[in-house]
Amino acid sequence: MAEEDIKLPEVNYSDDDIKTLDWQEHIRRRPGMYIGKLGDGTSADDGIYVLLKEVLDNSIDEYMMGFGKTIEVTIADGAITVRDHGRGVPLGKVKDVSSKMNTGAKYDSKAFKKSVGLNGVGIKAVNALSSRFYIQSFREGQTASVEYSKAMVTAENTVQPTSEKNGTLIEFIPDETIFINYNFRDDYVESLLKNYVFLNTGLTIVYNGKKFFSKNGLADLLNENMTSDPLYPIIHLKDEDIEVVITHTDQYGEEYYSFVNGQHTTQGGTHQSAFRESLSRVIKEYYTKNFDYADIRSGIVAAISVKVEEPVFESQTKTKLGSKDMGPGGPSVQKFIGDFLKKELDNYLHKNAETSEILLKKILDSEKERKAIAGVTKLARERAKKANLHNKKLRDCRIHYNDSKGDNLDDTSIFITEGDSASGSITKSRNPNLQAVFSLRGKPLNSFGLTKKIVYENEEFNLLQAALNIEDGLDNLRYNKIIIATDADTDGMHIRLLLLTFFLQFFPDLIKKNHVYILQTPLFRVRNKKETIYCYTEEERLSAISKLGANPEITRFKGLGEISPDEFRHFIGKDIRLDRVSMKKEDSVSNMLNFYMGKNTPERQEFIIDNLVVEEDDI
Repeated sequence: MAEEDIKLPEVNYSDDDIKTLDWQEHIRRRPGMYIGKLGDGTSADDGIYVLLKEVLDNSIDEYMMGFGKTIEVTIADGAITVRDHGRGVPLGKVKDVSSKMNTGAKYDSKAFKKSVGLNGVGIKAVNALSSRFYIQSFREGQTASVEYSKAMVTAENTVQPTSEKNGTLIEFIPDETIFINYNFRDDYVESLLKNYVFLNTGLTIVYNGKKFFSKNGLADLLNENMTSDPLYPIIHLKDEDIEVVITHTDQYGEEYYSFVNGQHTTQGGTHQSAFRESLSRVIKEYYTKNFDYADIRSGIVAAISVKVEEPVFESQTKTKLGSKDMGPGGPSVQKFIGDFLKKELDNYLHKNAETSEILLKKILDSEKERKAIAGVTKLARERAKKANLHNKKLRDCRIHYNDSKGDNLDDTSIFITEGDSASGSITKSRNPNLQAVFSLRGKPLNSFGLTKKIVYENEEFNLLQAALNIEDGLDNLRYNKIIIATDADTDGMHIRLLLLTFFLQFFPDLIKKNHVYILQTPLFRVRNKKETIYCYTEEERLSAISKLGANPEITRFKGLGEISPDEFRHFIGKDIRLDRVSMKKEDSVSNMLNFYMGKNTPERQEFIIDNLVVEEDDI
């Protein structure tokens, strides 16, 4: 066929196809460009927490400039109020800073040289994504305010006298048409606020009447987050633009908390990479031994905070630093951190002989264990590689969490399930771009009390580690969410506990970094000829029966394999129900695992009997 005979579909392309969106409409159509993912509040990085952070960042900047030692935060019925006691927005600019894009004080590096927020976008995005947004400034005995709905002005009060102290008040309600069925979780909000006070010693944040304050900065942060006892007192080093804290525990893995200008960079960046490398090099040079960096960092728990002029992040949500330099004309991030550690950490180790001896023993123990398993690791890697090539246990997805490009990387997930029927149902129902499936064969080994050698000797653990790509740490983790999907019975619970034991023993940072989840699947299906309702609890079952009327058909799902692929799509799609596995300060990993997974069977039996709950239907 000749080229001129090929008929292409007609596509109109005229002046009418070219559109210019107002700033608020652009934000509402493309919210991900400004706040990352949306979500409903069940994940710590959901959009409603980013909105709160954008408002708080401005108040924190005021504190960093020396104004306002207290910030009050209230959340009630989905409405958020933030009141700081800084200088207050200049009264003639209250409307501009909240409704004109690229308007702010942070372009002038003299006023906000190392600020948290950037380039006058933050609260404008909050305004556009809120059904109600109210801003009021108090400044030198006068006040002005503006109220909006979806960034459109609904009320404006010009300058009036006031007796209120200086500062800024912002109230907003996230738009429920964008954040569907959202709900703020106290633990996520409190974690955010604690980080602010850890990074700003002397600052008080009051949240719904509860006060947060830190005297010891990042040392308090480590004590708040460690779930194992430190092997030696926390090393705490500070200078004008840098603060670091370092210790080791008996846990495996590496645990880092990194910050830039007060922003928690959960995905690390150039500063965290420079810190890891420089710290390892300084310690290696101090002992004048050719230690492997992995042995030096095994079990490390550390935090670093740096202040960078005009920082560049890899996304608007500022979770990963991209800056290579500390600021225009300044040293590189690598040199700045390296020079600081070379001087301060080296001095500390020379002055604190007891700490340096404990650290040396930890490194030697890690080296000894690594060499002990060296003989099995090579064979284990080859076995894992061969198995993955044949794709027997892993049904992989196309996009991975460590891809440099790709949409929805935060949604990449792997389901760990048991049995061919369950894995088959999930495989047929999943999104092959973002969801992988790993199939277990029977119950995993109880790994409590075993060394990391078992990770390579046990086929299931070896292949799982290889599928996740975490042998050398989380930098190359292939999935953001590791979802344990087991039956809702005692066997399923046992498998779940064995997997959690494995992660807690050898890869606790997976849990600390919020990567491990439990899949909730329905226990019942209640339906009539017109409607089907899936119920996850007994209360939901009773509610469904009441709603559907007399004699609905009720099915009790006994296992994942009983749920057809067509039905499974409802449970692992946009309405997926996940419980995040989390750890608190009081969760001592060694004590917890020893009690629940150790050999103290009589003690556990007594605990079960003492805490047994008997339902009325069982009497």
